[in-house]
Amino acid sequence: MKVDIVGSLDADRLPISNDYLLVRELSHRVNNEFASAIGFVSRLAACSTSDEVKGVLAEVVDLLHNYAGGHRALQMPTHSTIIDASDYIRALCHSIRRAKLNHRDIELVLVEHPLQMSSDRCWKLGMIVSELITNSARHAFCDRGGTVRIELSASGPLAECCVMDNGSSQDPCTPGEGLKIVAALANELNGKIVYQFGAEGALAILRFPVNGEAAQIDNDRSIGDPASRGGTAL
Repeated sequence: MKVDIVGSLDADRLPISNDYLLVRELSHRVNNEFASAIGFVSRLAACSTSDEVKGVLAEVVDLLHNYAGGHRALQMPTHSTIIDASDYIRALCHSIRRAKLNHRDIELVLVEHPLQMSSDRCWKLGMIVSELITNSARHAFCDRGGTVRIELSASGPLAECCVMDNGSSQDPCTPGEGLKIVAALANELNGKIVYQFGAEGALAILRFPVNGEAAQIDNDRSIGDPASRGGTAL
């Protein structure tokens, strides 16, 4: 995606573009809307004389806080710096689990390895991981629980991120908007993403260069069984 650069405040800040300003403004507005909704529901709870109503509204407030936390975890970084991608993905997964998975009895397991990446590339990776987890939660498990596993690793100049579930996803005939966004973000990372669907679950494999430079990516390489590599339940 090409953007018009309109300025930069200092050397370590990301370039300020029209797209950047738009995303930041939309993110700011969403944060304000969450705060407004939380305040409104909190006032309703305070005015109610029913303990049952207060309890239900408290759960709504808690859920809104969790969704707001997930939104903040995906905010575009303001500075360009090198961070540990595994730390970033772990924090993001905790936010997603609280907002979208706990109440549906879906377990999130992370297999992590230290991986140093620029903050803006971590952000794009996080957007991909978030969309894939959301896709699994929405389509793979119906009304039953299950497990979503994420593994992030690197070998030389290439990184690999696998997201798999043990649901019953079927290969979509036409990709939805979410998978189109994932494909665009993978392209932004100079990477490739492939999917495997079956009766025992779905697997998405993203491979991309760690530093952003173009590299030969072999999507036919066998990665073994990610489910056999352990991991930490979040």
